[in-house]
This record gives sequence, C-alpha cells and structure tokens, in this order.
Amino acid sequence: MGHALVLGGGGLAGIAWEIGLLAGLEEAGVVLRDADLVVGTSAGSAVAAQLAGGLPLAELLARQVDPAKQTPEIAADIDMEKVGELFGLGQAPTDRAALRRQIGRVALLAETVDEAKRRAVIEARVPVDAWPSQQRLLIVAVDANTGEERVFDRDSGVSLVDAVAASCAVPAVWPPVTIGDTRYVDGGVRSPENADLAAGHEVVLVLQAMAMEGVDDLAEQVESLRSQGSTVLVVEPDESVLAAMGANPLDPSVRTPTATAAQRQGRALAAEIAAFWR
Repeated sequence: MGHALVLGGGGLAGIAWEIGLLAGLEEAGVVLRDADLVVGTSAGSAVAAQLAGGLPLAELLARQVDPAKQTPEIAADIDMEKVGELFGLGQAPTDRAALRRQIGRVALLAETVDEAKRRAVIEARVPVDAWPSQQRLLIVAVDANTGEERVFDRDSGVSLVDAVAASCAVPAVWPPVTIGDTRYVDGGVRSPENADLAAGHEVVLVLQAMAMEGVDDLAEQVESLRSQGSTVLVVEPDESVLAAMGANPLDPSVRTPTATAAQRQGRALAAEIAAFWR
C-alpha cells in the first residue's frame, strides 16, 4: 500500500520541528509530502493540514521563522511533569480507555480560553480548509466523555479545521472541541503518534517530535508494524533542535529557532531518509 508519513504531537515546538525538517529534506531533494497516507496527531495534525493545503514548504517554513508571517498564537505555559501525572505515566493502567475517560473529565472541568477564540488560532494555522482529494489523511482525536478514539478523514463530514482543532485540544490547557453533540480532546491522549494507523503500508516514516518518559506506545506500535511487514524509521529531534525547543513546547517564541535548527537537521538526514523512502 505504498508509503506512510506519521506526524506526531509536540506543541508549537513540534510544528516548527516537523515543518523545518520537511523543508530541509525537500531542499536536498527528498519529498515526503506526497506520501500515500499521512497520519496527523495534535501538532502533527496541524502540519498535515498545512501540507494538504498545497503551499510550498518554503512558504510553510517562512510561517514559522519570519515574525511577519507567523500565525497568531495564544501563549501558554505547560508543566511536562504535571502532564505526565495527568496521563497516568508510571501507573501501567490495565484499562487505557478508563484512563482516557479520566483525562477527558479533567479537560471538561478545566478553566481555559474560550473555545471560539482557540478555534480562530487553529483556523489561522490551516491555509486551506479542505481535505485532500487524492491523498489519504487521518487526523486523530479522543471523545472527552467516552475515551473512544475518533479518526477523522475526508469522509467524516467534519471540516479540516475542526478536525485539527480537536486533535490539538491539549487537556487542561485548551478547551475540548465541540463537533456536533460530542466534545473532543487531543489525539495524543490515545497515542502521541498513532503510528499503528499506518498498518498495511510498506514504508512508514514516523516523526516523533516529543518523547515523554514513561510512554512506550510508539515502541509497541513500531514493533507491531514491523511484525506485519512494514519497514519503519523513527526520526527524533537532534540535540540542537532540543536545545532550541526549550522546556515549554507551547511557547510561541520557540518557533523560529526550532524550525531553523530542524531545517539543518533535515539537510543532514537527507541521504539516509532518501535511501529509506525509496
């Protein structure tokens, strides 16, 4: 079934890294945006939607590094240790659906910015509010009440902006997103990458923007994909990118240094990823 590109979560820093990396790769002749399948989660959903909009990667990169072109964002501080506690890291829950419902309840009760104000931010990120007609694009969110996953695609009857907003609704930071009669939270509540949705594809490239200590979902998913015959490569930020990202992935000021460092990383990895993608 061809090639799959999996774009994981990681806040504004994750968006900047993925765009910068893809831009650096494309400058070196490695084009990934035409993958047969793109899976986007949280930050990765925003990147997937930007790729689907058709703007050249050079322009998407400019939207990260050029202050005059950067989209408006709402600054937020996030304590990764508290996020780990919220996600139940280290508890080894036997019922992941129950944990997701618990996270959803926290999100529904949290005081955050107005939902409409937050949606306007997502709308500014997405250059074209239209699903790609040829490429298969999957965007992951979680029902805040039931803990069930929801995988949006062009047949879901949901706008691309709403799907991305739902996937980016970090619990207790941003408001759950209302679509119809349901409220959704971040797709990372299911898995930061959701790489298992690429099952059946021969080649799977995963961009893991943010690794969280105690979360081993990706390792399990990669093992499963390989057992089913997929060739899988996971790419993570290098040391210079991690330094640029800083401690708060939701700080808008990290976009320029992170994307710039990621662009260099993309160029450095071009030969390796080109061989893999072929």
